[in-house]
Amino acid sequence: MSKLLIIGCGGVASVAIHKCCQNSEVFTDICIASRTVSKCDALKEKLEGTTKTRITTAQIDAEDEAALVALIREYQPDAVLNVALPYQDLAIMNACLEAGVHYIDTANYEAEDTQDPAFREVYEKRCRELGFTAYFDYSWQWNYQEKFQKAGLTALLGSGFDPGVTSVFTAYALKHYFDEIHTIDILDCNGGDHGYPFATNFNPEINLREVSAPGSYWENGKWVEVPAMSIHREYDFQQVGKKDMYLLHHEEIESLAKNIPGVKRIRFFMTFGQSYLTHMNCLQNVGMLSTEPVEFQGQSIVPIQFLKALLPDPASLGPRTVGKTNIGCIFTGIKDGKEKTLSIYNVCDHQECYKEVGSQAISYTTGVPAMIGAMLVATGVWQKPGVFNLEEFDPDPFMDALNRWGLPWHVEENPVLVD
Repeated sequence: MSKLLIIGCGGVASVAIHKCCQNSEVFTDICIASRTVSKCDALKEKLEGTTKTRITTAQIDAEDEAALVALIREYQPDAVLNVALPYQDLAIMNACLEAGVHYIDTANYEAEDTQDPAFREVYEKRCRELGFTAYFDYSWQWNYQEKFQKAGLTALLGSGFDPGVTSVFTAYALKHYFDEIHTIDILDCNGGDHGYPFATNFNPEINLREVSAPGSYWENGKWVEVPAMSIHREYDFQQVGKKDMYLLHHEEIESLAKNIPGVKRIRFFMTFGQSYLTHMNCLQNVGMLSTEPVEFQGQSIVPIQFLKALLPDPASLGPRTVGKTNIGCIFTGIKDGKEKTLSIYNVCDHQECYKEVGSQAISYTTGVPAMIGAMLVATGVWQKPGVFNLEEFDPDPFMDALNRWGLPWHVEENPVLVD
């Protein structure tokens, strides 16, 4: 049926690859490509014999557009799934355009070198005009709309959980439960415990940059930015319990504000324990979260990249992590002229994920939607020329696939609201 080129072989990629191999009726062939081909070969060896999917591997530098184009033309996939780093999104999109293939990713573009003059010019203009200062935003990829339209190709952005599933939850709520959605609160709760004093559940460099940045939310047609971690709430999550959560800037706020008509406020909250916050604040205070290169013993070192080398690999957390995640959305709005509140959410068990695919739930909840997005694009169910976020497609096929492939969802009427 479909051939898929998968770029990346980290924790999220591993889950997506496992799920592609479970879904061999659709994915008859996959190619796993990464800078470290030995990781691809080890995963291939692990999976062969458990699946009908034919697996090949390749070495690739995802920033080398010419090499990417050559690999795509040689393998001739129906789509490319980008589960590499967000820094590499544009290079992979360029390669897909040149080679004539559909594109799917899980996280929006951000520049690795935030001091690059060309980036700073665009970034500072956006800060002035829109009012939020996060280094990541969708404008870089949305600018590819005309190119993908002219090429007759689909680019699906943010097919993870948040962004991704939360966007589909929103489209589903609007289609089936609301005439108008007025507020959206996205709640990301990780109730898991990995036993380390400090570790991150996905790429440390991306995670720590995101969490230490100022928070922001969308309200009444504009961005409101607040100091990092300055808005705190406690919430009682189904199957997890009461947790402290903090308002962050997150990319799906940007796309939902653009694509959900009449929405008045969108916020994103994530749970953190006090130990995590204490460690993060200490690291930030001593400069270890900086993206600015420093000279050390004759070498140029980026502090946050050095820190990443010291921290546990998120892919190693699976066997150690116990507990559950609860991620979803709380909506308020109008149905048939009456006020309505609704929650749609998923609960995922870390140990169950590890038993199935050798991963903790954070990678699982991103890797499964990555496979689903790739499936819907590759098979033509979600295909139209241009660059799109998930809420711009019919949510029903994606919601059905979540139930089938390991992320069952729940609907709760009249949930407790976040004040």
